[in-house]
Amino acid sequence: MSESGTLYVIGTPIGNLEDITLRALRILKTVDCVAAEDTRHSGHLLHYYGIKKPMISYFEHNKKSREPQLMEWLQTGKSIGLITDAGMPGISDPGSTLIQACIEQKIPVVVIPGPTALITALAASGLDTTGFAFGGFIPRDNKPRKQWLAAYGEFLKTVIFYESPRRLLETLEEIRTAWGDRQGCVARELTKQHEEFCRGTLSEISAELGSRESVKGEIVVAVAGAGTLAPAPDQWQELDLMAMLNERLDQGLSKKEASQWVAEKTGRSRRELYNMMIRGGQS
Repeated sequence: MSESGTLYVIGTPIGNLEDITLRALRILKTVDCVAAEDTRHSGHLLHYYGIKKPMISYFEHNKKSREPQLMEWLQTGKSIGLITDAGMPGISDPGSTLIQACIEQKIPVVVIPGPTALITALAASGLDTTGFAFGGFIPRDNKPRKQWLAAYGEFLKTVIFYESPRRLLETLEEIRTAWGDRQGCVARELTKQHEEFCRGTLSEISAELGSRESVKGEIVVAVAGAGTLAPAPDQWQELDLMAMLNERLDQGLSKKEASQWVAEKTGRSRRELYNMMIRGGQS
């Protein structure tokens, strides 16, 4: 039985073609085949660096039919370079399913690090970088969209996500309404000629972008976390703290963990909240 090949997950430029590593170029020259999200788009990159390799398309709408063929090649000893249109394959990208399949079949997966739009935007945002949540592409449909807003709105650190320029202003307004007028940054056309960072409160960003005839390009949005909003102590007098505590208990947290979480969220005393549960008869 022949030894299996290797899937190389290769980071490629997110805009500027010079943002590629020497190692990535070397691997692209040595693999048997390149699996690309868009062969025409990626063909431009390979041509720019004088690399001639067989290419096969692998994208969201053909991944189920294409995967068996790629797996067969890998199992018979061929090496494949997996690339996406921009950035790291597998990050909000169909490449993640091929990577999972290789792991299940014990086929070696080697990552060649490269640019990622979300990290580039975070680094330049001016927001907290000690922790962050990546929300991928914010859902379009109403129910999952509301669930997304509820889940990420509670995260204490910076939240980053991708959005279409056509829906950007609507999304910024939804987030401002749901989360408050937090600090944020809209990064547009990263590493390209018209790269731009629009920073400020969400209302300020909306006003600036809304004054333009249109907003174009690839968009990354970063929003300050819930931990940056310091509510006035009396604000929480009107909130049902027990409901917040019960919700955490229902999620499997202990009384100590629940009181700690609500204390961090509201600024109330952890001991006070713990005693509130005891008085309320929580077991």
